[in-house]
Amino acid sequence: MVRLLEKRKRKGNLFVTLAVATFGLHLLTLLLLIIQGLTIRQLSLQKPPTFVQLVDGKPVNNIDELQRKPEAIEGFVSKTMISMFNWSGKLPAQNVNQASLPEKDLGISIRTSGGSKKVTTSSWISSFALSEDFRKGFLSAVAELTPPEVFSSNSKQAISAELNITRIYPPQQIEPGKWKVGIVANLLQKRGGENKIITPFNKDIFVQAVDTFDYPITQNLTDLQKAIYATRSDKLEIYEIRELCLTDKYDNLATDGFNRCQNR
Repeated sequence: MVRLLEKRKRKGNLFVTLAVATFGLHLLTLLLLIIQGLTIRQLSLQKPPTFVQLVDGKPVNNIDELQRKPEAIEGFVSKTMISMFNWSGKLPAQNVNQASLPEKDLGISIRTSGGSKKVTTSSWISSFALSEDFRKGFLSAVAELTPPEVFSSNSKQAISAELNITRIYPPQQIEPGKWKVGIVANLLQKRGGENKIITPFNKDIFVQAVDTFDYPITQNLTDLQKAIYATRSDKLEIYEIRELCLTDKYDNLATDGFNRCQNR
């Protein structure tokens, strides 16, 4: 009888030990899951690294998320402004077939103070290189400048435009991640075979570094959406544009690259 009781006690102790060990393992697993979840959350809240840019936009090292190469800033400003003010009446080519046989640009309607007006598709795409608070007002101003004849089907009446940048000055850093770039340019407009209309376009372009994200699923994007993502891929945006005041011919400007009107 005594031996039987001892066997039952041993079995009972073994079950208790197994139960306690199993409970301990569950607690340890739960603790590991909590730690893993917190780690994943911290990673999701971190900003993606921004790489130093070369002229061709390729990354070098993850040194400073606000650092950009001067050549990359100049290229971004030049590319954005030219795309914004080159009006051909044709859609931007997305492949070889469209390059040889470009499609007609029907324009995109924009609300302005004078009513609804159109901008070219290339201008609308380029506007995504502007900061969100600046984009709407500037796009409205571009719509006011864009002649309706840009979208005309009559080749004799259609107007085309081209921004000819004569000079672009080295970026001047205002503060970390912000620069000022001056451009001297002319907006050339031409109707059919008539003489060109030349409008001076001398501006101070204010640029800042930003974070951008690549599109996650490429196969579900339209060509227009891909073009917009490509516009943001430089990790730069324009947040202000002012008049560039030249008091002398730009060939004789001061060595700092800028010669401002004293009484702006």
